[in-house]
Amino acid sequence: MTPARSAAPLRLGTRASTLARTQSAWVAERLQRAHPGLTVELVPITTTGDRRSEGRLADAGGKGLFLKEIEEALLAGNVDFAVHSMKDVPADLPSGLTLAAIPPREDARDVVVGTRGAGLAGLRPGARVGTSSVRRRVQLLARRPDLEVVVLRGNVETRLARVRDGGLDAVILAAAGLARLGLHDVDAVALAPEEFLPAVGQGALALECRTDDGAVRARLDAIGDADATAAIAAERGFLSGIGGDCNTPLAAHARVRGDQVVLHAMVTDHDGARRLDEQGSAAREHAARLGHDVAKRLLARGAAELLGR
Repeated sequence: MTPARSAAPLRLGTRASTLARTQSAWVAERLQRAHPGLTVELVPITTTGDRRSEGRLADAGGKGLFLKEIEEALLAGNVDFAVHSMKDVPADLPSGLTLAAIPPREDARDVVVGTRGAGLAGLRPGARVGTSSVRRRVQLLARRPDLEVVVLRGNVETRLARVRDGGLDAVILAAAGLARLGLHDVDAVALAPEEFLPAVGQGALALECRTDDGAVRARLDAIGDADATAAIAAERGFLSGIGGDCNTPLAAHARVRGDQVVLHAMVTDHDGARRLDEQGSAAREHAARLGHDVAKRLLARGAAELLGR
């Protein structure tokens, strides 16, 4: 008898950074466990965002710069699916592409590194804190207006090195990135979402593929997580409803409690002087609608004016 042919390998498009490859390898391993005999090949792709490593992302064109070349490879059929950090994914995807699955979510919180366990309160007056995020900058200055916030980009290792070499007193990073890189011994203090709201989608991964590729969508769906999917639907519903991008000082965090999704979202002006918050809850099947409703309530209270529209 002729031996059965093994399934063709799935080609996974990923950024070439250490964190991106680590996240993609984690996804590949889970897929191979869910589908015995499946081979997943990582295809590193350098994006425009990777090449433009200096200055603010907003000035370079936004977080979508980390997806552009990967999505082009998807649409051209050069890769079968991609793994992104969800917080880098804009509200609107290119025609022909879809988010096929969201695996279990990591810790969504931000952390402050460099304070020897003392958190933001342990920073000296006038301390230099590194971040390239508008969201983080306005929340930092709202709590500590004495701080000097320094634009900082680069991979996790580069940012940590700026603290070790004394160039910065502290940096603000995503807890998920440290966890995925196995950096458990880093002097990191988590910032509670109630006090320091994370970015939309922070801690979650996005598995993107072509909308018409039913076979790949079915394979990816096997590692999707229902709670993460509902929480992200609420957060991205808010992002879509408010019309936000990386120039926009906004944040949102959703939690799943039983069959309910609870969402907290905020927008501020670009100086962080004025802030609007809204919360809401809904059944998990209405998570995206919840996000839109929270956005509508914020817009009715003047969010568009805060955002300079």
